[in-house]
Amino acid sequence: MRGVSRASLADVREQLDSVLTGGSKKNDTALQRTVAEELFSIVGLLDANARLRRMLSDPAVHADRRAQLAADVLSSSSLSDATMAIVEAIVRASWSRPADLVDAADELAAQALFAGAEHAGALDEVEDELFRFARILDREPALRSALTDPSLPAERKVELLDALLDDRVQDATRVLVRELALHPRGRTIDRGLEDYARLAAARRERLVARVRTVVPLTDAQQTRLASALADRLGHDVHLNVELDPDLIGGVTVRVGDILFDGSVSHRLALARQVMTG
Repeated sequence: MRGVSRASLADVREQLDSVLTGGSKKNDTALQRTVAEELFSIVGLLDANARLRRMLSDPAVHADRRAQLAADVLSSSSLSDATMAIVEAIVRASWSRPADLVDAADELAAQALFAGAEHAGALDEVEDELFRFARILDREPALRSALTDPSLPAERKVELLDALLDDRVQDATRVLVRELALHPRGRTIDRGLEDYARLAAARRERLVARVRTVVPLTDAQQTRLASALADRLGHDVHLNVELDPDLIGGVTVRVGDILFDGSVSHRLALARQVMTG
């Protein structure tokens, strides 16, 4: 998301925070969960209706008309006042393309869940759980196949996720994983999990580093690595560590598009290039 859409998303996020707190510092977990689930339902509606999302994001249509159209379409949905306020803010904003409006609603739904987790001191857990579930899918192709199978009924996927996640993860994690399994919107489930984990990290203005190592890192090693990356990148860094025996030895660290490759396999490859060059 770039340009005018990025600016619009920042503005609507501020309005989301205001709506969720009622202008105060209070926390209402039930409201946050309601807003998140209702926004996800609207994402599904817009994703399935290309004409509607084009009209709601069309700069040639006056903002008042777009807001009235959204109100008319959703009038029978019994949405909360908080959600309707966010929807109005979304459709009044300017978007570079219709898909950006849908992506914004999806991100705002996730942010509503993160707000509750953050207040409860559980946002770190949500971030880690999203990452760990992605790694589970890497190791369990049968599970990935079931969750991404378009022919498997939604009810069966929900039953499967409930059996896997019930009482084992934070509520926000459960809702986000379910959303990705039921409504991928062209995303792979891995990419969706990583995107949500990045949003959780960005909420506290920190970066996510994906660390691959052949042996587990001690707490002290993780602390030193996070500190070194923070000094290098100018932001706090959250580490997601995974074991990878293919490395032979050493560590690789990826932060966004930046790769720090200290693996033995990488050094051997460089040595081969020098010797054969």
